[in-house]
Amino acid sequence: MTERPNIIVLAVDTLRADHLGCYGYARPTSPNIDALAEEGVLAERMLCPAIPTFPSFTTFYTAQHPLTHGIIAHGGDARLAREAPHLVPLLLEAGYTTCAVDNLIRERIWFGRGYEFCIDPGLRRPLSMMVTCEELNARAISWLRHYHHEPFFLFIHYWDPHTPYTPPEQYRELFYEGGNPTDPENRSLEKMWEHPNGMIARDSWLRTPEGLITDADYVAALYDAEIRYLDDGIGQIITAVDELGLTENTLIILMADHGESMTEHGIYFDHFGLYECTIHVPFIARWPGRLPAGVRLSHMLQLSDIAPTLLEAIGLVIPGAMEGKSFWPLLTGASNSGGWDRVISVEATWQAKWSLRTERYKFILDRDLGEDGSPAHELYDLVADPGETVNLVEAQPQLAAEMEAELESWIARRLHELGKQEDPLITEGAILKSTWLMHQGVSA
Repeated sequence: MTERPNIIVLAVDTLRADHLGCYGYARPTSPNIDALAEEGVLAERMLCPAIPTFPSFTTFYTAQHPLTHGIIAHGGDARLAREAPHLVPLLLEAGYTTCAVDNLIRERIWFGRGYEFCIDPGLRRPLSMMVTCEELNARAISWLRHYHHEPFFLFIHYWDPHTPYTPPEQYRELFYEGGNPTDPENRSLEKMWEHPNGMIARDSWLRTPEGLITDADYVAALYDAEIRYLDDGIGQIITAVDELGLTENTLIILMADHGESMTEHGIYFDHFGLYECTIHVPFIARWPGRLPAGVRLSHMLQLSDIAPTLLEAIGLVIPGAMEGKSFWPLLTGASNSGGWDRVISVEATWQAKWSLRTERYKFILDRDLGEDGSPAHELYDLVADPGETVNLVEAQPQLAAEMEAELESWIARRLHELGKQEDPLITEGAILKSTWLMHQGVSA
């Protein structure tokens, strides 16, 4: 039987891959994460089939596309079916002690399925994302010291660097190269105030004793400072694993549920829009002696592949209802084939959009028909234009039409297989946007 390691999943909320040194970022935001990558395997193209947090982590646990498991947005009435596959109960049945240090359990019950221990350091706080990595680590390391003698699965959900970007004081100025972040003449954040989340930020964490923060570069530097603070926390966990003598028999996974926009496409410090800054996330796996060190995978992978990969790693049968594909042979070097040639992503929180991504191109379809000001159809050449700055719909209409037809065909076929009548983006739309408009007395 395959040796069954302990498994630790370091799940970081709102961490875009290209703001880490190991993914080519110039600022020194991530020395501990970079070291983890040097000691293990890094996936260069891990993609999110859904954003933001609820649908993304549901996809991680179930290994199903969001159209299948039904959780396509924050809010709404959808609930995960009892019969849906779920990673953690399978680990529990296999003899693992299971623990989540996470506050999502109080939001949706299925995030707690299969866990013997559910630790929520922010239980009595109104804003779950205010829990710091220090607080999470204190609880996680305490649990590790008590239960490391038996095979365990430990899931830690870090909220740094999610907004509000409020790192400890010693981190705040690490990366800011400007002069006065509250300069009233600086207009770089004015567009941010047009969005509901921007209004909230303006009236809360962007207000300082010195005045209202007005410099977008300063806010971006705060995001990087949050990553550096988180990175120090990741280092604490790795040190604890080493000190407890668990290194050789512990598979550590670092992943994220989605990234963050730093003003790209007019999206200010938020995570909507199916662009690379939001759907391209880090993935690193380290298991000394079992996984090679310093290897980078160029294959296109998605979050739904992680659970099947973990199950294969410990010798368990992958349920047929899981749609993701194990890439364990890629991680070990046993095979160089695998991954996907197409990834289909969906968002129904602030926008109602589908995307089809191939090796070279991405096509984005807006079910709101561009009502938020974004294009109804978008086509990007990710090789020539990795920042997705030039919409090629008019320049390459045939390719755009072909990709739209392929996307619509996939959606229709999958809906038919699931016994569903209509695309939920049409029936439900952008749920948080609709809720906000309703509260404003505006018809959606």
